[in-house]
Amino acid sequence: MKIEEQKLRVNGLSYTVRSALDNDAHRLSEIRVQIDGETENLDREQGEGFIDPPGFKQIIRTDTESRVNLFLVAEAEGRIVGFSRCEGNTLKRFSHKVEFGICILKDYWGYGIGKNLLKRSVSWADSTGISKMTLNVLETNVKAIELYKMFGFEIEGVLKNDKLLSDGKFYNTVVMGRIKPEMNKRR
Repeated sequence: MKIEEQKLRVNGLSYTVRSALDNDAHRLSEIRVQIDGETENLDREQGEGFIDPPGFKQIIRTDTESRVNLFLVAEAEGRIVGFSRCEGNTLKRFSHKVEFGICILKDYWGYGIGKNLLKRSVSWADSTGISKMTLNVLETNVKAIELYKMFGFEIEGVLKNDKLLSDGKFYNTVVMGRIKPEMNKRR
C-alpha cells in the first residue's frame, strides 16, 4: 500500500517519510547491510540475509500492491537514512495483524525518524482495518521499548536467551503487540 509523503523537521534535520519506490531498491540493499553493522539491536550481523536490489524491487512491488503491507522510507540530505515495514499475512486467521520492523542509520538516531515511521505505520494500520501490530525488540534496547509503549504497544512475552551477541552472552527478545484501541474495548 502507498501513503502520502510527509515532510518533517526535527532537531534541525529536514527529512521526508514516504512510501518506498522501485528506484529505492539499490540504496535499500546498501543501507540494510550498513545498519546491520552499526548495531546489535537487529537480528542480523552485517551481510547476513542479504537482499540484492532486484530482491528489494520485488518486496517494494509486493508491498505496494498489498492492502496489508506497508514499506516506508525516511529520506534526508538527498538519501535514504532509514526504513520500516509492516508485513501482513494472507491467511484468514491472521489477516487482522501485521508485523512491524524498523532500521535507521546510527548517524540519524535522535531526529525522531523512528518515531515518525512508527507514527505513520500505526496511523495506516488503524485506518485500513488492521487491528493488531506486533514486533520483536532486544531487551537492552530500552529507548525503543519506551517508544513502542508510547504508541500503545504492550509486552506480550519474552523469548529467553533468544540472541547470542558479540560479547558471547545470550539476551532476551521482548515480544510486543498493539491492539487497535477500539478492539480493546470489546474484550
